[in-house]
Amino acid sequence: MRLDKYLWAVRLYKTRSLAADACQCGKVSMTSDGRSLKPSHEVKEGERYSLNIDQLHKEIEVLAIPPNRVGAPLVQGFMIDRTPQEEYERIQMARQYAFEKRDRGVGRPTKRERRDIEKFKYE
Repeated sequence: MRLDKYLWAVRLYKTRSLAADACQCGKVSMTSDGRSLKPSHEVKEGERYSLNIDQLHKEIEVLAIPPNRVGAPLVQGFMIDRTPQEEYERIQMARQYAFEKRDRGVGRPTKRERRDIEKFKYE
Protein backbone atom coordinates (compact mmCIF):
# COMPACT_ATOMS: atom_id res chain seq x y z
CA MET A 1 0.00 0.00 0.00
CA ARG A 2 1.20 3.53 -0.76
CA LEU A 3 2.20 5.72 2.18
CA ASP A 4 -0.35 8.46 1.47
CA LYS A 5 -3.12 5.89 1.25
CA TYR A 6 -2.01 4.23 4.50
CA LEU A 7 -1.92 7.55 6.41
CA TRP A 8 -5.42 8.31 5.15
CA ALA A 9 -6.68 4.76 5.89
CA VAL A 10 -5.57 4.88 9.55
CA ARG A 11 -7.16 8.31 9.95
CA LEU A 12 -4.05 10.41 10.52
CA TYR A 13 -5.16 12.74 7.71
CA LYS A 14 -8.71 13.65 6.75
CA THR A 15 -8.16 13.21 3.01
CA ARG A 16 -5.68 11.31 0.89
CA SER A 17 -4.63 14.50 -0.85
CA LEU A 18 -3.72 16.07 2.52
CA ALA A 19 -1.61 12.99 3.29
CA ALA A 20 0.10 13.24 -0.11
CA ASP A 21 0.76 16.97 0.39
CA ALA A 22 2.32 16.27 3.80
CA CYS A 23 4.64 13.71 2.20
CA GLN A 24 5.56 16.12 -0.61
CA CYS A 25 6.37 18.89 1.90
CA GLY A 26 8.71 16.63 3.86
CA LYS A 27 6.49 16.30 6.93
CA VAL A 28 6.62 12.48 6.87
CA SER A 29 9.93 10.72 7.41
CA MET A 30 11.35 7.33 8.31
CA THR A 31 12.21 7.25 12.03
CA SER A 32 15.26 4.99 11.59
CA ASP A 33 17.25 7.15 9.18
CA GLY A 34 15.31 10.45 9.11
CA ARG A 35 14.89 10.59 5.34
CA SER A 36 11.75 12.19 3.93
CA LEU A 37 9.37 9.87 2.16
CA LYS A 38 7.38 10.27 -1.03
CA PRO A 39 3.63 9.55 -1.15
CA SER A 40 4.38 6.50 -3.33
CA HIS A 41 6.61 4.84 -0.68
CA GLU A 42 5.55 1.21 -0.18
CA VAL A 43 4.47 0.67 3.45
CA LYS A 44 5.79 -2.46 5.16
CA GLU A 45 4.85 -3.96 8.51
CA GLY A 46 7.20 -3.00 11.34
CA GLU A 47 8.30 0.32 9.81
CA ARG A 48 8.25 3.42 11.98
CA TYR A 49 7.34 6.86 10.70
CA SER A 50 7.66 10.34 12.12
CA LEU A 51 4.96 12.84 11.14
CA ASN A 52 4.48 16.55 11.73
CA ILE A 53 0.76 17.24 11.97
CA ASP A 54 0.36 20.97 12.66
CA GLN A 55 2.47 21.45 15.82
CA LEU A 56 2.34 17.79 16.90
CA HIS A 57 5.38 15.57 16.22
CA LYS A 58 3.84 12.10 16.02
CA GLU A 59 5.64 8.75 15.77
CA ILE A 60 3.83 5.62 14.62
CA GLU A 61 4.70 1.97 13.98
CA VAL A 62 2.92 -0.07 11.30
CA LEU A 63 1.35 -3.29 12.61
CA ALA A 64 -0.66 -4.35 9.57
CA ILE A 65 -1.87 -3.01 6.23
CA PRO A 66 -5.61 -2.20 6.20
CA PRO A 67 -7.60 -3.27 3.12
CA ASN A 68 -9.24 0.18 2.97
CA ARG A 69 -10.08 3.09 5.31
CA VAL A 70 -10.97 1.75 8.75
CA GLY A 71 -13.19 3.08 11.50
CA ALA A 72 -11.62 4.91 14.42
CA PRO A 73 -12.04 2.02 16.92
CA LEU A 74 -10.23 -0.37 14.53
CA VAL A 75 -7.16 1.82 13.97
CA GLN A 76 -5.36 0.28 16.97
CA GLY A 77 -5.07 -3.02 15.11
CA PHE A 78 -3.13 -1.42 12.25
CA MET A 79 -0.70 0.95 14.00
CA ILE A 80 0.88 1.72 17.36
CA ASP A 81 1.21 5.33 18.46
CA ARG A 82 4.79 5.71 19.77
CA THR A 83 4.48 9.46 20.41
CA PRO A 84 5.91 10.40 23.83
CA GLN A 85 3.34 11.56 26.38
CA GLU A 86 5.32 14.80 26.85
CA GLU A 87 4.46 15.76 23.27
CA TYR A 88 0.72 15.52 23.96
CA GLU A 89 1.18 17.48 27.20
CA ARG A 90 3.09 20.20 25.30
CA ILE A 91 0.24 20.55 22.79
CA GLN A 92 -2.37 20.60 25.57
CA MET A 93 -0.48 23.35 27.40
CA ALA A 94 -0.10 25.34 24.17
CA ARG A 95 -3.87 25.14 23.63
CA GLN A 96 -4.57 26.38 27.15
CA TYR A 97 -2.30 29.39 26.78
CA ALA A 98 -3.20 30.15 23.16
CA PHE A 99 -6.15 32.26 24.25
CA GLU A 100 -5.45 35.85 25.24
CA LYS A 101 -7.94 38.13 26.92
CA ARG A 102 -8.30 41.77 25.97
CA ASP A 103 -10.06 44.37 28.05
CA ARG A 104 -13.50 45.42 26.93
CA GLY A 105 -13.51 48.53 24.75
CA VAL A 106 -9.83 48.33 23.79
CA GLY A 107 -10.67 47.20 20.28
CA ARG A 108 -8.83 44.96 17.89
CA PRO A 109 -5.07 44.66 18.15
CA THR A 110 -2.97 46.67 15.71
CA LYS A 111 -0.75 44.91 13.23
CA ARG A 112 2.28 45.48 15.46
CA GLU A 113 0.44 44.16 18.55
CA ARG A 114 -0.74 41.12 16.63
CA ARG A 115 2.81 40.34 15.50
CA ASP A 116 4.05 40.69 19.08
CA ILE A 117 1.30 38.34 20.30
CA GLU A 118 2.15 35.75 17.61
CA LYS A 119 5.85 36.02 18.41
CA PHE A 120 5.18 35.51 22.12
CA LYS A 121 2.83 32.56 21.61
CA TYR A 122 4.81 30.55 19.07
CA GLU A 123 8.46 31.21 19.96
